[in-house]
Amino acid sequence: MLVDEPGEGVNGRPVSWERRLRDFGHVGRSPVSVRERLVVPFPEPGSWLWRTLGFSPAAACRLARWSQWGGPLLVTLLAGVPRFWRLGSPRAVVFDETYYAKDAWSMLRFGYEGTWPSSKISDPQILAGPQVIPLSDTGSFVAHPPTGKWVIALGEWMFGLTPFGWRFMTALLGTLSVLMLCRIGRRLFRSTLLGCLAGALMAVDGLHYVMSRTALLDLVVMFFVLAAFGCLLIDRDSARARLAAALPVDEDGRVRPDGHTGDRAGTGARPWRLAAGLFLGLAASTKWNGLYFLVFFVILTLLWDVGARRVAGAHRPYRAVLRKDLGCSVLSLAPVAVLTYSTAWTGWFLSDNGYGRHWADARGGTWSWIPAPLRSLWHYEHAVYQFNVGLSTPHKYQSNPWSWPVLGRPVLFHYQSPAPGQDGCHAVGGCAQAILALGTPLLWWSACCALVYLLYRWALRRDWRSGAILCAVGAGYLPWFLYQDRTIFSFYAVVFVPYLCLAVTMMLGALLGPAGATQGRRIRGAVAAGVLVLLIAWNFIYFFPVYTGQTIPYADWHARMWLDTWI
Repeated sequence: MLVDEPGEGVNGRPVSWERRLRDFGHVGRSPVSVRERLVVPFPEPGSWLWRTLGFSPAAACRLARWSQWGGPLLVTLLAGVPRFWRLGSPRAVVFDETYYAKDAWSMLRFGYEGTWPSSKISDPQILAGPQVIPLSDTGSFVAHPPTGKWVIALGEWMFGLTPFGWRFMTALLGTLSVLMLCRIGRRLFRSTLLGCLAGALMAVDGLHYVMSRTALLDLVVMFFVLAAFGCLLIDRDSARARLAAALPVDEDGRVRPDGHTGDRAGTGARPWRLAAGLFLGLAASTKWNGLYFLVFFVILTLLWDVGARRVAGAHRPYRAVLRKDLGCSVLSLAPVAVLTYSTAWTGWFLSDNGYGRHWADARGGTWSWIPAPLRSLWHYEHAVYQFNVGLSTPHKYQSNPWSWPVLGRPVLFHYQSPAPGQDGCHAVGGCAQAILALGTPLLWWSACCALVYLLYRWALRRDWRSGAILCAVGAGYLPWFLYQDRTIFSFYAVVFVPYLCLAVTMMLGALLGPAGATQGRRIRGAVAAGVLVLLIAWNFIYFFPVYTGQTIPYADWHARMWLDTWI
């Protein structure tokens, strides 16, 4: 936390309230240059740990630099091993895998979703030996766009229509998302340690873990949105660096704000913003809730540009953004996302039997000037929208979004109760095999506190990092309140899990204290943060059997049902 240098009291000593601030680590700093305000530099990596371990100063510096990638890669390895461990178990069609795994196989065969018999017939045939695949080429009405199913299909193309095959790509994306979050956290907080901490927290989140091992679409949306968020962070730094380079320099070499430059300077080509548009299009073409991230992120980037021009000295930063940045932002994100979304339907466009493919061929009317395939897709999408917003069939595990942050009603993906002597059950009272889509409780409950802290940082301290995290959480969470009467599930929340982990990391960083804090303050903060992280890790290990469907005594399963609503 940066504060102004404290004033001097009697005899040059700080006044009492300033001494108390210093006791808590709030030490004043010298004024920050405009260039550093626009682009906060990454600190030089510390080498004290490697020197303590006996390495020479030169080797310690090299290892410290390598840790900027070595740390995130190590965290990713620790996340990937349990995600791929026994990935094909249980050998069953888990929850909504009955839709997406089969649709993905149909995409490989036809380029669109064909028709399967009912799950009671087709699921046992797929799992049987020899395998039977009762798929016909008649187009089937489906509720979600194609991209997520194409992603799942990549794993089936490599490993076949098996549990391991249809779960492979979600496990891979779940692992890679941990790597991305480590690097995103590093850029956001300018700290490799905090970046790795954010990735480690997501590695031990139960909801992220379960969704990484299940062939559903929501983790795919999470991956593409997180990639877009990372691209926008890089774009923010590069655009602000170009703006800083355009500012005039005083005779003493200091960069100073300039109204003309702040109002008129361009920020050049912004390829990372185009990449963000591509990823947001992929997210929306996986599941429609990705569209909300497009809207929220466009607003976020425009506010970032306003802040950059204000720091650069613009007299009218909002007008400058409207003149110089708005067009580029919208054109970089929205059209690219729309084009990506449309391209995802290529297999359907090239087919003859896709559902509703030729609906508009024999229809004229006011819109007949639009190509028939596009009108057919629009009609199909309208029907899908009506289906999604009107879906109100009661389900045992549906939940209201109000309960998601506190884990009010997790979703049971799989449950078996083997008797003694069956499937490794040795308990007299019987056993349970469960896969529960439950976030690690201590992590999520800590995140509730962290979000309150971030609201304070954003509203009262104008911390842009807090605003960015809250924006991403809001984009993934708030839209569901528009559909409280619809059948919705708490595992949809996996899309904003990375930002909950960033929020907890920022709170832990505050516990650690600023760089200028006293040694005692840093020690107390490190102990408090370390204890919380260890408790979260223990909590994940404790619930691990109900994340993986292991056979455990029924009493042990029941002991893990901390709330009655989890059963």
